[in-house]
Amino acid sequence: MTDKQNRLQVEFAGRTFRNPITTASGTFGFGAEYSDFVELSKLGAVTTKGLANVPWEGNPVPRIAETSGGMLNAIGLQNPGIDTFLSRDYPYLRSMGAGIIVNVCGKSEKDYVEVVEKLADTDVELLEINISCPNVKEGGIAFGQNTAAAERITRAVKKAAKQPVMMKLSPNVTSITDMAKAAEAGGADAVSLINTLTGMRIDVRKKAFMLANKTGGLSGPCIKPIAIRMVYETAKSVSIPVMGMGGVHNTEDVLEFMMAGATMVAVGTANFNNPYVTSEVIDGLEAYAEKESMDHISEIIGIV
Repeated sequence: MTDKQNRLQVEFAGRTFRNPITTASGTFGFGAEYSDFVELSKLGAVTTKGLANVPWEGNPVPRIAETSGGMLNAIGLQNPGIDTFLSRDYPYLRSMGAGIIVNVCGKSEKDYVEVVEKLADTDVELLEINISCPNVKEGGIAFGQNTAAAERITRAVKKAAKQPVMMKLSPNVTSITDMAKAAEAGGADAVSLINTLTGMRIDVRKKAFMLANKTGGLSGPCIKPIAIRMVYETAKSVSIPVMGMGGVHNTEDVLEFMMAGATMVAVGTANFNNPYVTSEVIDGLEAYAEKESMDHISEIIGIV
C-alpha cells in the first residue's frame, strides 16, 4: 500500500498538489475569509478571486439572486487589483502554507499579460486564466466563445507566464471540445470547466429583473449534470489535464467529476452555505480511498 499521507496527492500541469481539491474562483475570496473554518494548508490549493491589472468595481446591485438548486450572480469580477493581492493576500496565503492558484481576468490581451507578468517572480503554483465570465461586457467572454480568440489569448499569456497556465472555459458555447482544443493548441498546460451558465430571473411582484445586470451566471447543484458531461467530453478530446467544477457539494460529487476525467476538482457555491465543505470533502476522499483499498486516488480518474 502506498504511504497513506500521499494517497490523495495529484500531479497537475507539472505541479504536485497534496490532494485534488481546490476552491472555485470567486467563492472563497483570497482565503482569509474562510481561515476560521478551514485549515488552508489542508486544501490542494486556494484558487483566488479573479484579479485584474487595476481594481474593478464590478456590476451595480442587486447582483445575486437565489434559484431552485443554485444561485445567479452578476458580481462582474469586482476585485482589488493585482498590486493589492501581491502586497496583502499573497504573503498571507504563503504564511498559512496554502497552495495558490491565481485566477486572472482582463478586458484585453494586454490586461491579462500585465497581471501574468506581475506574478512572474512569485511562487504561485498555477495561473487560471478566466476567459469565460458571462458578467463582464468586454474581454472575458469574447475570448471564451471564439476558438481563434481563445487560442490567441492562450498563446499570449503562455508566452508571458512563468507558471503553468490553465484556461477556464465557458459552457455557453456550441462545442466545449472545440474550445478546449483551441486552448491546447495555444499552449495551455491545463483547462478548467465549467464556468457559470448564463441565466435570468424576474420578480413577478415588482415586474422587474432580479439582477441589475438582467442576466447572471447560474451555479450550484442544478448545473452539475451539464458540468459532468462537459468534463467527460473534454477529457476525451485533449491530452492536457482537466480541472472539473460546477455544483460540487460533497465527496460523491468530487468522485463523479474524477471518474468523468477530472484530475482536480474545485468546490464553489457550496462554500456559501457550508464553509467547512472543502475540508469535509477531503476527509471523505480519505475515507473512500481507505474503504476501496486504493493505492492512489488517481486510479479513478476517467474510469468510466
